[in-house]
Amino acid sequence: MESKYPIFDRSALRVRPLEERMHDMDVDYVLPLDAPVDFEHPHLKAIARDTCDARDHGAARILMMGAHVIKMGVSRHVIDMMEQGMLTHVAMNGAGAIHDYELARIGATTESVAHYIRNGEFGLWRETGILNDWVIEAAQLNLGLGENLGRRILDSDYSHKGISILAAAYKLSIPVTVHVGIGYDIIHEHANCDGGAWGSASYRDFLAFTRTVEHLEGGLMLNVGSAIMGPEVYLKALSMARNVATQRGCEIRNFTTAVFDLVPIEGDYHKELPKSDPGYYFRPHKTILVRTVVDGGRSYYLCGDHRKTLPALRAAILGLDSR
Repeated sequence: MESKYPIFDRSALRVRPLEERMHDMDVDYVLPLDAPVDFEHPHLKAIARDTCDARDHGAARILMMGAHVIKMGVSRHVIDMMEQGMLTHVAMNGAGAIHDYELARIGATTESVAHYIRNGEFGLWRETGILNDWVIEAAQLNLGLGENLGRRILDSDYSHKGISILAAAYKLSIPVTVHVGIGYDIIHEHANCDGGAWGSASYRDFLAFTRTVEHLEGGLMLNVGSAIMGPEVYLKALSMARNVATQRGCEIRNFTTAVFDLVPIEGDYHKELPKSDPGYYFRPHKTILVRTVVDGGRSYYLCGDHRKTLPALRAAILGLDSR
């Protein structure tokens, strides 16, 4: 049966090479590990202590992150946190995977939406579209989306793959899962985009993420700069993991969550706001800081620039390890 509705003809698109694109961020902006830490917060030590406790007990240490984390130049810090055993799983959205890939390949990323949307050039860059081929390959090989992207970047001759979170995770055998919504990301504009492959590979990533959440008892879940993907994916995964745990006579209640974001939260963030308050719709607050830890967990909120907060957390954990 054929659809009644016509679709856009992608073959008519003009796709340009990345070398012609102006970039708002390049490798020079990526912080070195020895950069001075310029952030203090009274809860940093508590989160660092809970991270170390989770590591000592072999529980999950999860980082859910928005793409802005990469754009703020802290990729080296995320990689080092994986290498130091601070993290056992990283989850990102599709834009995060794109920025990670572009930085690894050409040492630059982040185009000006305001500039390129005017003539319909936003997102239509040839080399970035190669990711679609790798996603199709992931589906064919029954690999996760983040898994195959990391494998491909690690096996490449890209000059800057040393700052790729995806590649580092694959090398360390730490899952990095990529959670996408069709139409959210620039590579969905390209003619070689296969929606079925994206769905298959990203859904496998969701199941891999949920498997990690099964080990969250006594663990830690960080959400850094993800207002929608992080809270929503975590919520469903936790429900699935708790469903199975309950059947086995187990619990997933005692763990720590921490949200690092830019949105100020007034008052006691351990309490849910009424629906009449616009802040009610900030998902990291109600989902991560309140609802999912109400039966025994702990939660913390740190408001600040990711370029400062994530390095500060890493430094706090290293400070405990050195004692």
